[in-house]
Amino acid sequence: MQWFDALVQGVLLGGMYAQYALGMALMFGVMKIVNVSHGDLVILLSLLGISLASSFGLGPFTVMVALVPLALALGWILQKAILNRVVGEDPLPSLIATFGLSLALQNLMLQIWSANSRSLPGGGIESKSIQIGGIYIGLLPVIVLVFAIGLTWGLDLTLRRTRFGRALRAAAADVEAAAMTGINPRKVYASATAIAVGILGFAAVFQSLRSTVAPADGGAQLIYAFEAVIIGGMGSIWGAFVGSMVLGITQAIGFRIDPGFGVLAGHLVFLLVLATRPQGLFGKA
Repeated sequence: MQWFDALVQGVLLGGMYAQYALGMALMFGVMKIVNVSHGDLVILLSLLGISLASSFGLGPFTVMVALVPLALALGWILQKAILNRVVGEDPLPSLIATFGLSLALQNLMLQIWSANSRSLPGGGIESKSIQIGGIYIGLLPVIVLVFAIGLTWGLDLTLRRTRFGRALRAAAADVEAAAMTGINPRKVYASATAIAVGILGFAAVFQSLRSTVAPADGGAQLIYAFEAVIIGGMGSIWGAFVGSMVLGITQAIGFRIDPGFGVLAGHLVFLLVLATRPQGLFGKA
């Protein structure tokens, strides 16, 4: 029973990682933009959400309604102001630019919020659980998983079935050829980055409900998102979701083996996939 419980808790943890990974899958897996500031954007949005809640007395889902449009605008500005100037076949310029942005965001957050940890009050939802058989399942992790599935399905459908999705895939495959067909790659990329960061708005609310956040915490979210995308396979939205599940389940089982082994177990599985199937579980060789 304890191993089945670990499996369930791993799937629920994977739901949180999937919300980190979807934006990374879109930017890194589809657009080939290496966004090192990915985790710091999660923390920035989390702290903004906590400040909104404390200033105006908002509940977590009201904060989400306010935060997601703000995240969309932030992503659009990020692409327009910075990334469109450095995007190209060589990923190094975008890596350097977002590395600098990461350092700037961390120092900005330290200046505004200090190094103290904070969390978003959820009115008790963060501690509620339901019992199924002999297993207690947290209500909040279930909500996180449902949102993760919905966001994954919606993003995959957008990329496969909409005009915007076709334009984005065309621009990612060949910018010059896409421009010749009337597509504006810079406009398409700005919209895609807005969506990627907008998804982080959901992740930011759930992250600050599940645990405390501090300005220096962005690195962990970046690593988990990166590992999930690589495990699932670059360019695959559902692959990123499955990679998140693999990472979450591995960590949950690792924690049951030894409390200090959980995170390391996830890293080891990532290295194993990278060594044996570098294109990922759903990627093409």
